[in-house]
Amino acid sequence: MTRTADTLANVRRPVAEAHGLPNAHYIDPATYAEEREALLFGTWSGLAVAADVPEAGDAKPITFLGMPLLLIRGKDGAVRVFQNICRHRGMILVEEPRKIEGAIRCPYHSWCYGTDGRLVSTPHVGGPGRNVHDAIDRATLGLVEVRSHVWRDVVWINISGDAPPFEEAMAPVMARWAEFEQPLHHGGGDSVITLEVAGNWKLAVENYCESYHLPWVHPGLNSYSRLEDHYNIEQPGAFSGQGTLVYRQVLNENGDPFPDFDGLSERWNTAAEYLAVYPNVLLGVHRDHAYAIIVVPEGPDRTVENVHLYYAQPKTDSGLRQRNTQLWKTVFEEDIFVVEGMQRGRHAAGFDGGRFSPAMDGPTHCFHDWVAMRLMAHRGQAEAAE
Repeated sequence: MTRTADTLANVRRPVAEAHGLPNAHYIDPATYAEEREALLFGTWSGLAVAADVPEAGDAKPITFLGMPLLLIRGKDGAVRVFQNICRHRGMILVEEPRKIEGAIRCPYHSWCYGTDGRLVSTPHVGGPGRNVHDAIDRATLGLVEVRSHVWRDVVWINISGDAPPFEEAMAPVMARWAEFEQPLHHGGGDSVITLEVAGNWKLAVENYCESYHLPWVHPGLNSYSRLEDHYNIEQPGAFSGQGTLVYRQVLNENGDPFPDFDGLSERWNTAAEYLAVYPNVLLGVHRDHAYAIIVVPEGPDRTVENVHLYYAQPKTDSGLRQRNTQLWKTVFEEDIFVVEGMQRGRHAAGFDGGRFSPAMDGPTHCFHDWVAMRLMAHRGQAEAAE
């Protein structure tokens, strides 16, 4: 067994014996590139939310791990993801978010595509005035579609194309939150938070998984939803996180909360749960609202977190929404110095990845175990192909 493989094997040991992922997994460009393939391209990763393209024809270019993609809501209302390049010479098609009124036109040679990805026009491809050529089969030269699925309004993508079907891959988390399988209504512009973090994306996931840090990092939240009110959630190979038995609803000036989701069991009257769905989507559910955080890696040491809040009804009190957004913004911002501090700490030569509290760090170790498992499998496949 190589030294690297041995290190990952140590990560996969029981939580009381395991070490965390070593420094290279947070600061080394080569390891970052390897994790891009093994952890993000080969699974169902979060790209954006469907609310980013609310109306037919809306298109939003997104660069995901260096790959130019186009999120678009077709004229049929379906949300799709395509590579944002022309099939002719690889030119970027859409530079800024906009509505596609007719077709997607390449600014280079004017090849045009429908919002469903079909190649519909190839001007002068056969010479001046000739818009067809026997060698150019439009039926096979549509935009390259990226496998995608929308769940909880998150647009999940599988770039490699070989992950299990979404409903199979996400069966455990979908079953856990089956009661919340009902319409979600995005709160609009005042329900979006964007956070830039000088840290590796995995540290953001790890921090979100556990409640151990609550008393020191979130004193306001901990004042009523205490550490002892929380419980660990661990689903090896799929997700981990925390739940609380004490959830306090936000109220407006009249003492009214947001409307509840329909038909929830009594346990949700005072409970809430927060799950990191591997690899990069952080979800939260409460009786009266939910949220999704897309953790977007921008390099080994830089991450963007796109936060979106949702409600049970399409129309809610705007003042209450803004208050709720500000409360969550405060909580999420409180975590930034922790993630950035751990990132700087990963430059300490010889750091062995750290140890886990068996009582408190199970959800974080669960994520580390998944990372190590995926990487070991990826390396095994690469060696077998040699």
